[in-house]
Amino acid sequence: METVMEYVPQMYATFFALVPPLVAILLALITKEVYSSLFIGIVIGGLFYGDIFSSTFSLERSITHIFEDGIVGSLADPYNVGILVFLVILGIMVCLMNEAGGSAAFGKWASVHIKTRVGAQLAAIVLGMLIFIDDYFNCLTVGSVMRPVTDSHKVSRAKLAYLIDATAAPICIIAPISSWAAAVTGFVEGEDGFAIFIKAIPYNYYALLTIAAMIVMVLMQVDFGPMKVHEKNALNGDLMTVKDAQYEKVDYEFTNTKGKVIDLVIPIIVLVISCVIGMIYTGGFFEGNSFVVAFSESDASVGLMLGSVAALILTIIFYMVRRVISFKKICECIPEGFKAMVPAILILTFAWTLKAMTDSLGAKYFVAGFVDSLSGNVVNTLPAIIFLVAVFLAFATGTSWGTFGILIPIVVDSFQAKNPVLMIIAISACMAGAVCGDHCSPISDTTIMASAGAQCNHVSHVSTQLPYVVVVAVISCLSYVVAGFVQNPVVPLVLGIAAIILVFYCIKYVTQSKYEG
Repeated sequence: METVMEYVPQMYATFFALVPPLVAILLALITKEVYSSLFIGIVIGGLFYGDIFSSTFSLERSITHIFEDGIVGSLADPYNVGILVFLVILGIMVCLMNEAGGSAAFGKWASVHIKTRVGAQLAAIVLGMLIFIDDYFNCLTVGSVMRPVTDSHKVSRAKLAYLIDATAAPICIIAPISSWAAAVTGFVEGEDGFAIFIKAIPYNYYALLTIAAMIVMVLMQVDFGPMKVHEKNALNGDLMTVKDAQYEKVDYEFTNTKGKVIDLVIPIIVLVISCVIGMIYTGGFFEGNSFVVAFSESDASVGLMLGSVAALILTIIFYMVRRVISFKKICECIPEGFKAMVPAILILTFAWTLKAMTDSLGAKYFVAGFVDSLSGNVVNTLPAIIFLVAVFLAFATGTSWGTFGILIPIVVDSFQAKNPVLMIIAISACMAGAVCGDHCSPISDTTIMASAGAQCNHVSHVSTQLPYVVVVAVISCLSYVVAGFVQNPVVPLVLGIAAIILVFYCIKYVTQSKYEG
């Protein structure tokens, strides 16, 4: 029987595999047009796959790869479809909460109890830290709840998007009960993955220092880079600076006066509980697994989808019993909620397709080979090097989970038998770097969700938060250099927090960035 050779492009596992996402990212930052930039990156990936620089170039192979393997393949993936369903249902729930008057009632309540811009930002941070189950859930929930509050205190949408993004993945990656803990646990082969995740939390400097940086930034009232422009404009009444037609309508200004704060709080609580139950259900909790095991083995996509469906049904029943919204209005919210999520769905689809192009070009094998070649160098500096590699890979591919999958097995193989403590530090460096790269990547689904949650122009969100991410990333990298030598989590963390405070103080002193609290 004749065997069919699997097609492998000539650029497979070379640096060219990272060119498509890098081009897409640069174009997005330069042109401010995210859809066209992502699509151009996809086209370049498809042309590379068809061996455009070779005499054997096949345009047909490139086109079919882009559409069949890329766009259609991404939308046919059950995990991706589950996330899209979850997105749409959250959009519908937000629309329902607005129409029922829950968001407006919460806004009025918050205007009485939260009296300052500092208080509004701290409230967003606290809420983001409390919703640690999943980053997608975090982004959209915190956005829908806090947007009326931050808008009323003239906090820019870009600042809200940053606060949402910085309390999404960075919180999830240090929360033992989260979809991220489950993902990381699955990548640690030959070890107790959950125990290693717990041990790695104190060494996750990027996540811990990001939280510290947010609090210091808000309390010191310091902003710099493009964010300073957005915040200055917000004080003058322009919350967006860069207009986005999709988000110009203020969606919580409704005439429904029947709504009360419970019309927002109850659905949110029901959503949290339903999603937790949905996730442990997929992990076999009701079949005998313990809560922790069920969470570590859960399918986040299916769990969030099932949980959100249940929450939607219960929310509709709750509103009809309270008679705050008619059945006709409920039905009208379904297409409206879907439409509100169309920008996020489109960007996500393109981002997933671009990742498919990158995968088909063997990017992960190129990076894996590069990291393997570093293992012979100075061992104590390896955590810092792994952190930088993870940052670059997650930034270029827009996926932190994919970065975990590539780098964590390499780290385990390299350190497992030699230095268990350094293995923990290196795994944590890998997780921290992946979150950092994912945090600032324009093609990251979490970044896209944060923009959607804050209803902020996507490129504005990316460009305004980038300077903050870079500051924390540099300090985190230096913290890993220290950690590699002292092999103790406390000393580098204390030095890192001190460095954050010092840097922000210097920036405020130099820029004289001060506004009324």
